[in-house]
Amino acid sequence: MNKPILTPLEVLQLFPPHDLTLGYFLDVRVEVDPDKAMLIFAERTWSRAEVLAESRRLAARLQGEGVKKGDRVIVAGRNSAWHVFALIACGLTGAIFVPVNPQLTVGELGYILGNARPALVLCADELQEICAQAMQESCQTAPLLTLNDALVEAVDTPLAAVAIAATDPLLMIYTSGTTGFPKGVLHSHQSFILAGEAFIGRMHLQPDERMLLILPMFHINALFYSVSGAFAAGATLIVEERFSASRFWNVAVRHRATQVNMIEAVVSILLTRPEEEYRPEHTIRKAYGIRQAMVERVQKKFGITHAIGGYGMTEIPGVISTPFGMVAPVGSMGQLCAHPDPARDWAECRVVDDDGADLPDGEIGELWVKTPVRMLEYFGDPEQTAASFSDGWFRTGDLVRRDQEGNFFFSARKKDIIRVRGENVSGAEVDRVLLQHPDVEIAAAIGVPGAMGDEDIFAAVKLRDGAEVTPDDLKDWCGKHLAAIKVPSYVALMNELPLTPTHKVQKVKLKEQVLNSDYRKAG
Repeated sequence: MNKPILTPLEVLQLFPPHDLTLGYFLDVRVEVDPDKAMLIFAERTWSRAEVLAESRRLAARLQGEGVKKGDRVIVAGRNSAWHVFALIACGLTGAIFVPVNPQLTVGELGYILGNARPALVLCADELQEICAQAMQESCQTAPLLTLNDALVEAVDTPLAAVAIAATDPLLMIYTSGTTGFPKGVLHSHQSFILAGEAFIGRMHLQPDERMLLILPMFHINALFYSVSGAFAAGATLIVEERFSASRFWNVAVRHRATQVNMIEAVVSILLTRPEEEYRPEHTIRKAYGIRQAMVERVQKKFGITHAIGGYGMTEIPGVISTPFGMVAPVGSMGQLCAHPDPARDWAECRVVDDDGADLPDGEIGELWVKTPVRMLEYFGDPEQTAASFSDGWFRTGDLVRRDQEGNFFFSARKKDIIRVRGENVSGAEVDRVLLQHPDVEIAAAIGVPGAMGDEDIFAAVKLRDGAEVTPDDLKDWCGKHLAAIKVPSYVALMNELPLTPTHKVQKVKLKEQVLNSDYRKAG
């Protein structure tokens, strides 16, 4: 006999009330059913009680290493069960979980280390050397420990109690910024938990859901939607080390997955894979992160009934999405999301002009958002934090329009961000690295349409007089100083770039020129 389908509010009501701190939030779920499978990684399964017990042991180890409330704990490595344990351990000790991209270069990681000033660094075996180099270059002296069972094998000291409030910081995600340097986006316990509860409403998650996590756990999608959503619903979280197109359907079938989060690049890859890899007996019926233009293909080819798109930022996760079970208008980002509990105040959106005045439906303006799921600050950057808000409204830098039915439509970005395979890349960061080359006089990186959706990076470069470097030389230079995803796909050597009177590149004008040319012939 099939179990009844619960409403999102009924799912939340399966568990006792909590105080919006991660430890208490998980305690009440363990209390309801301690033996329920909570986490699967590398063919190993942990129950709710086992996950909490392992996390408590790691928390005690953190305290034994001197980690205190408010300290940052860097976690570097591909997805693992340890990411989950470390997140919870930080929540129990009052520390701040800081996951980082394992593909960062020494220089990139060194910048983050210098900015975060961690009390402890946890990293995968294969990253020991690069982490040690980055710590030396950034003058950090925190303990460097390896992510494996040895972390907790010898722990026999009890976890010391720490007073924690819902508004205390829990995690920090580094995101590319228009300044050219990553910014640490700091979120509280309640922000993380409320995002997960809201995801129940967005996807109508059930407690018997088996949620497959394939996206990297240093991004909001994996953490605020998959991880927090699974915690909130009492579902089982299946963590894959990374996305593998050739293994995806076999993994989905083996673990009987029912829900997955994707990005456009993942969808594009799966749609073009050999037919023999697809397993029609899979049980995935819900997928989040599917752009509206791809919904019909995903539903027809993969049999995924509910393919949901949405909009959010690292600073404000989970603001807009396609209403569950509804068909969004062509090109729509969706409508304003809501929390399953109607008694909770939730997100509001405004579309405003350059002066911050509200615009009528149908007109294009900047999207401003006010939501309880919002960052506390850009870590160590009060000026940038203040500049990002106006009377409590977060200024997204995205230009949108809203129709009379409440559907939002994306128009363009005001900020200098390039969306590459689901990741935000700062154009200013690529500019800065190119300008460090001794033969480059002017450089500007912009986004151009990519073959797999999202964008590719196009770098326009003016060389100094007499320079003889090639586009490939400049790509190699970028590859030595930037993660692979930030290396330009195209480099064009130009005699002149459009400049402002203050000698800054007019990227809007440059982009118009590039898109009107046969830019794919560039090096």
